[in-house]
Amino acid sequence: MAKSKTLNCIIVDDEPLSQDVIRDFVEACPELELTGVCNDALEAGQLLKQKDIDLLFLDINMPKLSGIGFVKSLKEPPLFILVTAYPEFALEGFEVDAVDYLLKPVSFERFRTAVNRALERFSSRTENIGQHLMVRANKKDYRLNFDEIIYLEAQGDYVRFVTETQTLMVHGRFKDFIAQLPENRFARIHKSYVVSLAKVVYLEGNSVKLGNVKLPVSLSFKEAFVIKLNA
Repeated sequence: MAKSKTLNCIIVDDEPLSQDVIRDFVEACPELELTGVCNDALEAGQLLKQKDIDLLFLDINMPKLSGIGFVKSLKEPPLFILVTAYPEFALEGFEVDAVDYLLKPVSFERFRTAVNRALERFSSRTENIGQHLMVRANKKDYRLNFDEIIYLEAQGDYVRFVTETQTLMVHGRFKDFIAQLPENRFARIHKSYVVSLAKVVYLEGNSVKLGNVKLPVSLSFKEAFVIKLNA
């Protein structure tokens, strides 16, 4: 893993004892810089507006707004590690793209493993920009090279990535993934589809063929799509 910058982090937990434990662990990790400690999600939301935060250590069961509800409310949440006494929320935690899920009481060894995952995830966001993107599916982080992606399809709270070798269902907003794609290599053809220009076989009427698949092309996107095809 390439060397990463120090990650600015905050602790969000309404239990003073848990705050103290995580604070001690953070201070023992030279890659982490503790920026603040918040007693609830609303307080954390205010801090996020004021500071550049890379990582949250986030409790789930808190007054007013749960940790999971909090990250769902954020337009662009930082990386976050869930720290909780409730194992039953693990699946939901990974569905909202948590880096890791730590059960209290947390050992430093387990904490360190979670931090390493956060550092790897952060590094993957910043390295080799323009060559690939990282997505999380099936509790794994996948590196998808742009030249392997055939198309993306919006499906509710998920995006379906179809590549030359696999299909992945990834939790997240369609527009956020579109923003990560190079504009000269991909084109939106429909409210629910983005395609790789290099994978287009032909355009016929209001449909486009990519390999063995035909996808609809809506009128509102067709003109810009044709311009990109002919560029």
